[in-house]
Amino acid sequence: MEIERVLHMNGGLAKQSYACNSSHPKTVISMVKPILEESVLELYFSMLPDCLRIADLGCSVGPNTLLVVSEIIDVIEASCQRLNHSPPSIHAFLNDLPGNDFNTIFGFLPSFYKNLEKEKGDKFKQCFIAGAPGSFYGRLFPNSFLHLFHSSYALMWISKVPTECETGEALNKGNICIAKTSPPPVTKAYLEQFKRDFTVFLKCRAEEMIHGGHMVITTMGSIKSDDPLTMWEFVGLKLNDMVSEGLIEEAKLDSFNLPYYAATAEEVREVIEAEGSFSTKKFEAFNLDWDSYIKKVDSSLGKQERAAIIATDIRAVGEPILASKFGESIMDDLFQRFKDDVLDYMEAHGCQYINLVISLTKKD
Repeated sequence: MEIERVLHMNGGLAKQSYACNSSHPKTVISMVKPILEESVLELYFSMLPDCLRIADLGCSVGPNTLLVVSEIIDVIEASCQRLNHSPPSIHAFLNDLPGNDFNTIFGFLPSFYKNLEKEKGDKFKQCFIAGAPGSFYGRLFPNSFLHLFHSSYALMWISKVPTECETGEALNKGNICIAKTSPPPVTKAYLEQFKRDFTVFLKCRAEEMIHGGHMVITTMGSIKSDDPLTMWEFVGLKLNDMVSEGLIEEAKLDSFNLPYYAATAEEVREVIEAEGSFSTKKFEAFNLDWDSYIKKVDSSLGKQERAAIIATDIRAVGEPILASKFGESIMDDLFQRFKDDVLDYMEAHGCQYINLVISLTKKD
């Protein structure tokens, strides 16, 4: 499976696009906003650069793509105004894999710049935004170049499915991710792949960041490495149902694994400490029910309406990589099954998202 080709959200602006179905990540970004603001202000007022260079890693596509840039501009502009200090220019780089729909992002930019000028006027210097396609499990920028890195809901996507799970006999039979029935070698292989990838990620960011630079990461976490209560395990259950009905070949399911690993807080800390380039400023965790983000927006929605939103949201994320293996023709059926059962499953198993928020500074 060519990960860099198929690991992306649904592009465009259609009904099932990620741009139109990304309210969950938006809710999480808003919850992390105080930590981001604290990091941005500490960084900025310790350096007072004329141009603040930032990068959003795993930016995807849609309104959330420019949300973090907007928040950074707002907090700096407000603080500079209070202190009668001239604000900096902003140079923001939006990173994702080459298969990401950058064309749609670039189409948003004229209105973004226009709104920024209307809201800030001559109180704020110019903002410059550029795309930076490529894997963040490798170098993306020159040495000592960036002041701030941000990444939200991207690092649980590892660089590849562990080799042990793709060669020979199907190790993770009947599953598409780590689940209750996954044998210990699968869990071990995914953990080792995560450690390798996250180590490379930190090393590359340290080389690209100026001394004293900051990084804020939000990612899916896990109570324990083999915790089964993930949305992707539930997708796997629906695929198994389709196998039992003869709609999908069993061999196809047995040979498919997502490049997805939700690490525990301890595993994340261990890699940060072992790699050694960063000091941890904050490390927090918070849980959300699968439909919490929907209730925050509209508490009046009924169970079926919430289930439909969750199904469309997860389809916007997973359809490209799932369709690359199982074909486009089964996607409607798969996500209808998902919609029909998702909230009953959530309630029966107490399913929650576990979110890890890490604020780091580069060591001198």
